[in-house]
Amino acid sequence: MANIIEVLAQYDGVARAKHLAAAGVSDFQLQAALARGAVSRVARGVYALPGADPGLVSIRSLPAEPGCVTAAQLEGLWVLEQAAQPHIAVPHSRRYPGFVCHRSAAPPTLLDSVVQSLRCLPELDGLVIAESAVVLKGISLRELRRRLRGRNDARERRIVAGIVPQSQSIIECMARFLLRRAGFHVESQVNIPGMGHLDLMVDGRLGIETDGAGFHMDKASFEEDRRRWNVTTRLGIPTLVVSYPLLKNHPQEFIALVRDALNRLSAAA
Repeated sequence: MANIIEVLAQYDGVARAKHLAAAGVSDFQLQAALARGAVSRVARGVYALPGADPGLVSIRSLPAEPGCVTAAQLEGLWVLEQAAQPHIAVPHSRRYPGFVCHRSAAPPTLLDSVVQSLRCLPELDGLVIAESAVVLKGISLRELRRRLRGRNDARERRIVAGIVPQSQSIIECMARFLLRRAGFHVESQVNIPGMGHLDLMVDGRLGIETDGAGFHMDKASFEEDRRRWNVTTRLGIPTLVVSYPLLKNHPQEFIALVRDALNRLSAAA
């Protein structure tokens, strides 16, 4: 017999009665869980665990499913900007005030949500979501390309062409996008003997390391960063270290920094 708590957990804490029944939860189990307070009824035919995400409760109470950038956030993908309004997937043309609606099969797959993001969001926002789906969730580039073969999908195909499956972070993805848009030749995860992989190499001469405070706060990471810096210096590979706030809030300053470093290297040659 299915455990109602476990079934609800599989739905991130919020599920409809039909999904509970399909998973083997009996009406007796449901009523017993409601009576002891282990589960609450949050809308007609919708049940939730205590502490369930309020946004997810509101979406599944419509009824709808998370879509686009909202689904990406719930899946733990890289997201550049939190949506001002939740994005939802609905199998009909009805609109709900306060939500951005995407027509979709129900429930949408993660691939559906990624494609929605590519079509709906600005180019960089769509790229970071799609790239993280490849890096973190194992969605293949072949799957993405197959879904974007339509006559009106040229923009989305161009974005997908910029995905690097070996990417290590949202910061690396952002830096690569900004550099390529500015016309630089950019290589990702370049192997440097004695160092490991350099995040980015610009025009074959300038290294870029992306520095996220969330990944570099412990002592071991701090020491590893300094070792890598020393190796690139000893090998004569000038390297800039850039942060998320610089790329997010001052992208033109970042490009100017790179261009100035490359010009100085040319002058010194």
